[in-house]
Amino acid sequence: MTEPHAPHAKPFTVEEGNRRIRSFVLRQGRFSDAQQRAFDQLWPRYGLDYTGAHKDLDAAFGRGAPRVMEIGFGNGEALRFASANDPARDYIGIEVHAPGVGRFLNALAADGTNNVRVYHHDAVEVLENEIADGALQEVRIYFADPWHKKKHHKRRIVQPAFAQLLVRKLAPGGLLHLATDWEGYAEHMWDVLDATPGLANSAGARGHVPRPEWRPETHFEKRGLKLGHGVWDLVYNRIG
Repeated sequence: MTEPHAPHAKPFTVEEGNRRIRSFVLRQGRFSDAQQRAFDQLWPRYGLDYTGAHKDLDAAFGRGAPRVMEIGFGNGEALRFASANDPARDYIGIEVHAPGVGRFLNALAADGTNNVRVYHHDAVEVLENEIADGALQEVRIYFADPWHKKKHHKRRIVQPAFAQLLVRKLAPGGLLHLATDWEGYAEHMWDVLDATPGLANSAGARGHVPRPEWRPETHFEKRGLKLGHGVWDLVYNRIG
């Protein structure tokens, strides 16, 4: 089956020097008929096509409101929860894996949601080319691939250049919220983000906070906690 919007499913990349580094392996999995119908029928309602030019978000949402972006939303569990409980703000989700996008489109339609729009594209390109500087009130990145092996650490999405890009896109006073269940990745994010001009760790240097009420506890997270695994929520303020 041919995937819809295939040109949008480019490998997600982050800057490292003058090279582009993949921060994930694109495994689309089985694309069901229901997910195909979701793209065919619901993309015009919820989808944002990548054009490489600044997006008129007021036109896309039909209003002016503060905007929250979640990068790599997976199946959309956290994004669905947050948008339903925060109707005064608009939510932008970015995900490259088509089956998850299809499932999320169906969930949005079932909920009758109006304050969510979705990109099926490389998040770095979206941020660089479609989102105006200072346009976002929050950016959220939950349980990104930690790339455990040392030789793969360069593939982690949280890198100095990417952090600097996020600072540009956040409005002054905006929030950057990250969560991981891998302590080594939390250490890496502290190394990068605590050293990024324009960001201040809300919990102090190398600090983390209890899970905020806007991030739901996932099934896998609950199971991991029962097994004694840790979860680290890092919240940074955009300053300056």
